[in-house]
Amino acid sequence: MMLITFLPYTFSLMATFPSNTFGILLFCACVMVIGLIQAMIVLYGFSHPFFLSDQIQMSENQAYYKRRILEVIMRVPIMCLFASIFSFIYIQLSYIILALVIFLPYISQCLKWIWSKAIGGLVEDSPDSVPFYTYHPSEPLSKERVEAFSDGVYAIVATLLILDICKDNVPDPSVVKKEFDGKLLVALQEYGPEYLAYFGSFATVGLLWFVHHSLFLYVTKATRLMGLFNTFSLAFVGGLPLAYQLTHEFPRGSLNELEAVQISCVIIFFAGLFQLAMWVTALFTERETLHPYVRYGGREHAFMLAKLSVYPCVALGTFVFSCILSRFSTSIFHMMEIGVPFAFILLRLLVRVVLAAIRWLFCPARNDLDIVPVEEEDSQLPINDIVT
Repeated sequence: MMLITFLPYTFSLMATFPSNTFGILLFCACVMVIGLIQAMIVLYGFSHPFFLSDQIQMSENQAYYKRRILEVIMRVPIMCLFASIFSFIYIQLSYIILALVIFLPYISQCLKWIWSKAIGGLVEDSPDSVPFYTYHPSEPLSKERVEAFSDGVYAIVATLLILDICKDNVPDPSVVKKEFDGKLLVALQEYGPEYLAYFGSFATVGLLWFVHHSLFLYVTKATRLMGLFNTFSLAFVGGLPLAYQLTHEFPRGSLNELEAVQISCVIIFFAGLFQLAMWVTALFTERETLHPYVRYGGREHAFMLAKLSVYPCVALGTFVFSCILSRFSTSIFHMMEIGVPFAFILLRLLVRVVLAAIRWLFCPARNDLDIVPVEEEDSQLPINDIVT
């Protein structure tokens, strides 16, 4: 863990000095040491089988599991070894190899799928028969680990927002005394845009976490593809402190301000879009991954779709309006951030009204028939089923 926390520093070195090999060498050295430590943990675990999961303990071929896990663990350190070697020859190739470390498992799975379709003789495995560490899109992931990692990222992003406003937006006592006659309230008015940007950004982080939490309340099993989309969403959530800084950094009405607002809209759009992609991915295997309430036709299906669609739609609309009304781009953006929480409060009512209108327009004869079974079903379902 100590070496893992040191990796962001190596990223900063590589970004600041891209033509210097030391940053790449330091990063690759950390990754290789981490891989060796993980391999030692695996070997120690297999030498004491009571540490292993029940599935591996009951297996007759534990050697296969050990070899497979070691192959997956050592794949990244070996590629980092090649990247460190090529950094002395052609440094751009080293960056390409490091990029392949992230996407190679998914590229290999895609090529396997294309090959199986081309020869026409292989049948895809069912999700229940997918073994460990295959990077198959339907390979199960630990739902608890995904939620814990996501909650940690949201907590860190919220903390960064708090640190930003505490660090840069407290007036100096001498300045308050000299320029504002000791009136602190008047001095704080100068930071009005910063406070507005902070509250809007924090509300956005909180609501994105709320949507993520609401989705995983109904997820019964996470898959690797869902985990990939979750990682992409968290990557854009991590950009929200940047959006906070950008939206109050530049002069009002300038081109830089417009571009800052548009960048912030793009960040929020993709953070919400990848959350929606997680749910759509789960719908393809809804019997294994989703609670019946949010499956297609379930009582919460439309509400979950609306909840996951709010931020992509609102961010896209804000982007368009900021282009048309460029003079008011920052005001439009902050109104969006502050107004979305009220939209979530009214969202369930709006969804019910829209669904009632659709039923009245397209299937009026079924209105009376649809209401009673739903109420009876709700009264018979235990609360544990609703939570899980």
